[in-house]
Amino acid sequence: MRIPLSTYRLQITADFDLDAAAGILDYVTALGADWLYLSPLLAAEDGSDHGYDVVDHSTVDPVRGGPEGLLRLATAATDAGRGLLVDIVPNHVGVATPRHNAWWWDLLAGGQDSRFAEAFDVDWEAAAGRVLLPVLGDGDDELDRLEVVGDELRYFENRFPLAPGSAEDGADAVTVHSRQHYELINWRRADAELNYRRFFAVNSLAGIRVEVPWVFEESHREIVRWVRDGLVHGLRVDHPDGLADPGGYLDRLCTATGGAYVVVEKILEGREQLPANWATRGTTGYDALGDFDRILVDPAGQDALAALEARLQREAGRLEDGAVAVDWEELVHTDKRTITDKTLRAEVLRLARLVPEIADPADAIAELLACFPVYRCYLPVGIDRLQAAARLAVARRPELAPTIDLLLPVLADPGHPAAVRFQQTSGMVMAKGVEDTAYYRYGRLTSLNEVGADPSEFAIDPAEFHRRQQLRQATMPGSMTTLSTHDTKRGEDVRARIDVLSEIPAEWATTLDSLRTATPLGDAPFENLLWQAVIGAWPATPERLAAYAEKAAREAGTSTTWTDQNDTFETALRDLAAATCGNEDVAGTITGFVDRVRQAGWSNSLSAKLVQLTTSGVPDVFQGSELWETSLVDPDNRRPVDYALRRDYLARIDDGWLPAVDETGAAKLLVTARALRLRRDEPGRFFRYAPVPAFGARAGNVIAFDRGEAVTVATRLPLGLSDAGGWADTRIVLAGRPVVDLLTGTRFAGGSIRLADLLARYPAALLVTDPDLDQRASTKGGRHAQ
Repeated sequence: MRIPLSTYRLQITADFDLDAAAGILDYVTALGADWLYLSPLLAAEDGSDHGYDVVDHSTVDPVRGGPEGLLRLATAATDAGRGLLVDIVPNHVGVATPRHNAWWWDLLAGGQDSRFAEAFDVDWEAAAGRVLLPVLGDGDDELDRLEVVGDELRYFENRFPLAPGSAEDGADAVTVHSRQHYELINWRRADAELNYRRFFAVNSLAGIRVEVPWVFEESHREIVRWVRDGLVHGLRVDHPDGLADPGGYLDRLCTATGGAYVVVEKILEGREQLPANWATRGTTGYDALGDFDRILVDPAGQDALAALEARLQREAGRLEDGAVAVDWEELVHTDKRTITDKTLRAEVLRLARLVPEIADPADAIAELLACFPVYRCYLPVGIDRLQAAARLAVARRPELAPTIDLLLPVLADPGHPAAVRFQQTSGMVMAKGVEDTAYYRYGRLTSLNEVGADPSEFAIDPAEFHRRQQLRQATMPGSMTTLSTHDTKRGEDVRARIDVLSEIPAEWATTLDSLRTATPLGDAPFENLLWQAVIGAWPATPERLAAYAEKAAREAGTSTTWTDQNDTFETALRDLAAATCGNEDVAGTITGFVDRVRQAGWSNSLSAKLVQLTTSGVPDVFQGSELWETSLVDPDNRRPVDYALRRDYLARIDDGWLPAVDETGAAKLLVTARALRLRRDEPGRFFRYAPVPAFGARAGNVIAFDRGEAVTVATRLPLGLSDAGGWADTRIVLAGRPVVDLLTGTRFAGGSIRLADLLARYPAALLVTDPDLDQRASTKGGRHAQ
């Protein structure tokens, strides 16, 4: 098996297609990345800029470059010594435009007689043998707007197939509609009544039953061909938790691809580990991401920031008077229960229909889902999680105990349809209740509200950080690590700056009060979350901030929602965004505080980047994040990347430039290139993980580790370090051999090294023992680029 030494993620779109990717291959090689890591390539919905809404499994999307574009990129990558890792989507397909998805179109035309009825997860009995399609507007006479045009039924721009013979008698459109294998319903009915499995709550993404052999074969034929023909060398599996049998799927994928490198987009909670029986090298790195932020957070700021959040929540009437902190677990339960009762009510009711022998089970099922402690179990693996959820559910709702007692043996039976469905549903509830709701309602320190992380864990010390990296090295060394992805709520350098607030919570509270007074929204907790985003992403245009504010507010659902917009509140959001530039007092407050935290944020950024790129696992660099990555939630993080600028900076660095730590971000490019090149060109240096202790007054401000023949040293809590007057006598102790810092080229004698000397120019250092490497580090792209 070929395993990447590092990856560089690219979002392949119509505007940046496979040929464009080939066009920057020389730059990625010079940067030091080993493999290119591509977003989904199969044909997707028209206009899709992410590719997760696949409509045709048989071909590479023409707008993304088509099969020919993939061949050209693969050939160029092979010639350059690079590999390709491609994102695949086994759980669902795009059905927003039925005509574009041949499987869905056939299902709608033929109903249960369609060959593809087996491919989609439809509960036919729930709607008298019809698929419910939530597309109608709110008018009382929406069905009167239907038209029969040729062999189609049309509703405005929506087109649907007609069942054979259903319009031959010239009946009116409403009558023809009544004869179809689908029923068009009001869009608001979807959450409670939909009878096909979705991706989370997205009606336009229908789940497919990839556990059916022919569905797997036909949906993966093209993907497997890529691997077998040597075009693609590894696969990233999107949302395995949506599958009926993730472990079985991975076994099948392993067999089909001959054991290619595979990682899974799996979110682990706390100390949860991947099932040992999965045929995968690890995760896509969300679990690692949380560690990198928490080692940079000052634990001393926890109580003050918690008190601030509690004050704001009390002001909003969401916390009892006198409460000193928000209970994260209670917030999560409340939000998950809201999801089971509203957004995913249809899923709960479908589970209830699978246990007809149990009277009125829906409430108990919803409570079990709300109490489930992780995304899902994989029976029999994880049955203890189900039992824990049952105990918690009974403790919260004793009156449900008899029903839960009846449900538990059913839900614990791997072969029971209700157990399979419950496992698929628990992850949906967790994702919608936590990632898409609670994360936007809890603003203690928003850099911690990130996919795959637990915001209730505020900080970790170096000893705990080292323990987690050693565990990864021992159990999943092929697992990916990351700082930014297409799914992260905030770019890595936004989070790095927000982390600084933990060092000065009182200053943040004063600044926040000033900003709230100048631009009140009437939703105190959300204002805290929003202003942290502004500070973290600054400078940002009012347009970007307004788009983020609208999405974040609707996700929070406290003052406006996706389905019931509060025009007054959303106008205030836009006014607030405009005030960041148009109101001198507001702009002055922002710039004053940013000036206070900017340098410390940059220090955190460089430390996080070097740690991520050199710790255990396979490091990924999200497109463009080798310079400052100040994006907010998607689609902001899919903005075009200026590769001409990055080429210029890299060329200057290779000519000897040691850039200042400033707004250009070139210092981050230096760190990225030096680390990636070392990992790719000298992989033998990274064979273990051992903590490197520090000694002296400021020992708590450094994180250092030895990977075998490479040592990483990075600063943490930089404001506290500065206020204390710097490193003073603090040292690390290495073997008594000469070392060179690859970032600066500075040589040290080894043994006891003063951090004041080692970190005089940059807040991080990458030390190696080979005396010749300081010369090779400045060679463009290392050996592989020659």
